[in-house]
Amino acid sequence: VQLVESGGGLVQPGGSLNLSCAHSGRTFSSYTMGWFRQAPGKAREFVAAINWSGGSVYYGDFVKGRFTVSRNDASSTVHLTMNDLQPEEAAVYYCAAERVAFHGAFDENDFGAWGQGTQVTVSS
Repeated sequence: VQLVESGGGLVQPGGSLNLSCAHSGRTFSSYTMGWFRQAPGKAREFVAAINWSGGSVYYGDFVKGRFTVSRNDASSTVHLTMNDLQPEEAAVYYCAAERVAFHGAFDENDFGAWGQGTQVTVSS
């Protein structure tokens, strides 16, 4: 499985970004997909996950309704729409994939396949 993120960039505080992750495998629909982020000097942090059908989603506590994770099985992509971004949310955002039961409280050890990350900078 290869994962390629895109959509990162510079956004002003309070702004929005839409990240995408392309999954190379033919069995995309069988994977739980996740998003994580890592700021310099900090541990990798869970952001969001979506199950194989798209019927279940789970978010980190800090999201508070600002982010939406979705998937498109026809194009083997998963998206993360982020609204009201704040400077402290600047980080490298990573996409992850695994055939794992959807339990909600994910951490990075639940996922075996990772993308290279896309940089999100939040600054005025």
